[in-house]
Amino acid sequence: MNNTTVAPVITIDGPSGSGKGTVSRRIASHLGWHFLDSGALYRLVALVVLKRQLDFLDEASISNAAKELDVEFKVDTGVSEAQILLEGRVVGDEIRSEQCGNSASKVAALPAVREALLARQRDFRMTPGLVADGRDMGSVVFPDARLKIFLDASPEERAQRRYKQLKEKGMNANLRDLLAEIKVRDARDRNRSVAPLVAAPGAVLVDSTTQGIDEVVAGILEAWSKLT
Repeated sequence: MNNTTVAPVITIDGPSGSGKGTVSRRIASHLGWHFLDSGALYRLVALVVLKRQLDFLDEASISNAAKELDVEFKVDTGVSEAQILLEGRVVGDEIRSEQCGNSASKVAALPAVREALLARQRDFRMTPGLVADGRDMGSVVFPDARLKIFLDASPEERAQRRYKQLKEKGMNANLRDLLAEIKVRDARDRNRSVAPLVAAPGAVLVDSTTQGIDEVVAGILEAWSKLT
């Protein structure tokens, strides 16, 4: 029997800064499952677009770049984040920049790009299970997921988290600008015609505005335990 038909999936969708990446990694680590950071794939495509100076309206060229992505995720025990390589070069910090994040939101709105990455994302579904982090994991990529979470937080809280993250990395940041960018990105992601950012049918809604990571993780693991 094919692994893609038997491996259980937990999807954790939500807007940028909601904490879904950290939460997803912890859930996957606790369960001993595979982990998919779908947002990184779109950021990698965006990085290629920026490096090649492609037109963001050139859907054909961008979708071809998505199909040809030479990407590798390396996860080492004890390391909090996966090492991301593009064409053999570590690009984790580059794809986490605000420019790359905003550009990723633009390329993610292109239907041909989403189609190009769909099969690649589904290939991550392997036994014993997969935790998938993104914006349309439960609604489009894995609609049959056993547990679907929609993790949200207020724009103000998400801007504060991003500001703190950037400052800790020694990068310049302006809180007002970050908040404005988050609101623009939210509007674009929620209103795009293809795979908009929405809570999938049957998803459990979790607001992390006033919750810590440990509390959110514990709640999701409890929800999963009730299904098994």
